[in-house]
Amino acid sequence: MQNNSYPLINKSLSPIKENILATLAYFDMFNYPLTRAEIYLFLKTKYPYEAFDDALQCLLEGETIYKFERFYTLKNNNETILRRNDGNRKAAELIKVAEKVGNILIRFPYVRGIAISGSLSKNFADEFSDVDLFIITAKNRLWIARTVMHCFKKLTFLVNKEHYFCMNYYVDEQQLEIAEKNIYSAIEIGTLIPLQGDLIFEKFYAANVWTRGFLPNKNMRVACAKRVKTAPLKILFEWFHNNPVGNVIDTMLMKITAGRWSKKTQSKKLNSHGMIMGMVTGKHFSKPDPKNFQKKLLAKYECKVAGLLQEYESNLAH
Repeated sequence: MQNNSYPLINKSLSPIKENILATLAYFDMFNYPLTRAEIYLFLKTKYPYEAFDDALQCLLEGETIYKFERFYTLKNNNETILRRNDGNRKAAELIKVAEKVGNILIRFPYVRGIAISGSLSKNFADEFSDVDLFIITAKNRLWIARTVMHCFKKLTFLVNKEHYFCMNYYVDEQQLEIAEKNIYSAIEIGTLIPLQGDLIFEKFYAANVWTRGFLPNKNMRVACAKRVKTAPLKILFEWFHNNPVGNVIDTMLMKITAGRWSKKTQSKKLNSHGMIMGMVTGKHFSKPDPKNFQKKLLAKYECKVAGLLQEYESNLAH
């Protein structure tokens, strides 16, 4: 049975306060304070605005949470607020670059949709940030699309622009539903910024309606995606590979890529962030998995909420 709840913080707290603290705890792992509106968007349950505001004010008055400018945080200092403001400014600039990148990549064969993912989709960037992209391809042609796109990426290294083309996560039209159903995946899906492919992203969000169990207040952003335009060379390339030979090529490329990544993981090769490189592959998906990042993040989240519980009980005792 799917568990769509945050970890329970304390039975003496009202459910709405538990929700607020758990939401802040998740984003605190990334040193990212939230606005009032953002806290409400990422709550696991719908509440009347009046009740939400009362609970938020109560937590502030009890110094369980803190407010600096328009941001709420678990920390009693404004360092993360300064970091966020600076990161938001950098993100605004990088998103403009990402839009240009999307205009280029949508012309590649079998690409049906492109969205910004990662920290940039949360409106944050620093001097080390990449443009992480989520790609949707045509059915059974993910590996042809991915191979062509990554051949192009190799050329970007020549002009030191490879960090603008981090095509990390691929799914195809055959399997739009994301298998991992947890708070991490729900937030990653909910914060995607679609750039290209309005129609395919409507289907993608419909296939992932399970995210509403985690984020009932969050509306998915389809409207910002452009409609995919026809491109003669793209149509010609796809026509040439829309046959049984194309099926064989796609499967062959999947096996070759999976083999190469398996060797990278076994040899403990590190990525640009110093983490052991890893990738999970299948016929209809390709996604990064550096050192079981998602599993470790969720475990860290559980520990963080447990720490909040201990701190809260300690404050009650005094």
